Amino acid sequence: MTYKSDIEIAQATEMAQIQTIAADLGVDEKYLEQYGNFKAKIDYALLSDKAAERDGKLILVTAINPTPAGEGKSTTTVGLSDALRKIGKKAVVALREPSLGPVFGVKGGATGGGYAQVVPMEDINLHFTGDFHAIGAANNLLAAMLDNHIHHGNELNIDTRRITWRRAVDMNDRQLRFMVNGLGGKANGTPREDGFDIVVASEIMAVMCMAGDLDDLKERLGRIIVGYSRDNKPVTAADLKAAGAMAALLKDALKPNLVQTLERTPAILHLGPFANIAHGCNSVIATKMAMKLGEYAVTEAGFGADLGAEKFLNIKCRLAGLNPDAVVIVATVRALKHHGDGDLEAGLPNLLRHVENITQVFGLPAVVAINRFPDDTEAELALVEAKCRELGVNVALSEVWAKGGVGGEALAREVVRLAEERGQRPEARMKFAYEADLSIEEKLEAIVRKIYRGAGAVLTPEAKRQAKALTKLGFSGLPICMAKTQYSFADNANLLCAPEGFTVTIRNLKVSAGAGFIVALAGDIMTMPGLPKIPSAQAITVDKNGKISGLF
Repeated sequence: MTYKSDIEIAQATEMAQIQTIAADLGVDEKYLEQYGNFKAKIDYALLSDKAAERDGKLILVTAINPTPAGEGKSTTTVGLSDALRKIGKKAVVALREPSLGPVFGVKGGATGGGYAQVVPMEDINLHFTGDFHAIGAANNLLAAMLDNHIHHGNELNIDTRRITWRRAVDMNDRQLRFMVNGLGGKANGTPREDGFDIVVASEIMAVMCMAGDLDDLKERLGRIIVGYSRDNKPVTAADLKAAGAMAALLKDALKPNLVQTLERTPAILHLGPFANIAHGCNSVIATKMAMKLGEYAVTEAGFGADLGAEKFLNIKCRLAGLNPDAVVIVATVRALKHHGDGDLEAGLPNLLRHVENITQVFGLPAVVAINRFPDDTEAELALVEAKCRELGVNVALSEVWAKGGVGGEALAREVVRLAEERGQRPEARMKFAYEADLSIEEKLEAIVRKIYRGAGAVLTPEAKRQAKALTKLGFSGLPICMAKTQYSFADNANLLCAPEGFTVTIRNLKVSAGAGFIVALAGDIMTMPGLPKIPSAQAITVDKNGKISGLF
């Protein structure tokens, strides 16, 4: 059987005009700012104007720990939203925007796949509406104003050895990770060590995703810490008088983007911080907008449930007041075999641990979505279903990649059942893995023990010093954002499946004061990825008519 590529499927689809999608969603034209025929921004004023209206149900899609085989989380998220429409529910999908780094690197974009995609996929995976460029510009404006302040006398007495703010570009470029700049004499600045992060790793990306409106954005930008003075006081963007100009650059990027799926389900795409560095979710504004506009808002969180879902629930839901109605945990037979070194039953504990975390630690109803492949046997699927049922969780086969929405109807019906049952219990609220008033060390311990099932968190002497300093500065009440490998529950990528008895070493603690969380670095996490030996960019081209090929 010959399969079409994702881009061939997308390019063969006749899209509806974006005004039609907006009208179907109930978005008045006064809120719509068009970017051509098939893309538009929705003014964030819509949220305040609809504040009194009832919210739809919130569905979170997460997954097992990712493997080279892939799990199809974004594809399932898109396909589920289409399937909900197929069974008569008004659904809206809310996704992150792709970064150019993965698109040109090895991972690819983030528009789904097969017959469960958002379109126009070429635009979305490339420049889209310029949101990431705006964030890069705001990030680098702050960097420029910081160095300019030092050059012109350094009134704030900034210690150039303790500058924490780096420059950013939305491209995988290992050559930019570490550098010395300001060379060439006094007129060219002060020589110091510096470096670049990829834009999705910038704190501004995380700030944008947590901001409630433009005023909140300005306040959060002003709280960003760029370094420390020689007398150990934090220096902020507000101290540099940079927040206003940064917000001016970002005012349009704060507006969510409206596009559509292949089946014309409305899709709101907005921003997307790295899930192993930041909280890995689309913006609070986009999620709340999807809940206002649909009966069901389907969203996803990056990587496995130990990273994306844990942060979605402990950080985003805590700070934004969200309460999910159901969770979908995506897995594949081949990925579970990878976790079991080729044996499905040996790999199943990875899935079961994620299921237990969602249902028991966070107290949320869940369904397992098995992304079905042609070589999956009935016996293998029955084994997964039986093990999940032992935990009181149903399994639904998902064939949305090959069939679109119709291939996800069983999953959609189970999601509706779970959400409606939860809706009959208005007192039902999700639980957090830790309380806000715990110490930094106690929160780290709770995540490692409750979510990862490890023996505990071990702080290096430097991390202990940082915890003490952050507590003294008044930041201990913030939630924790764990930065670790996505491939394992542990901080060692080689410990697959469901390891036990390990400790997680915290070697660095940094406050993202604007975003509102403390980043705990466990292991070696790159904030500027590099391209692989054969990057995806080598296969991408465009013909004389402007038609792109090789993107997928």
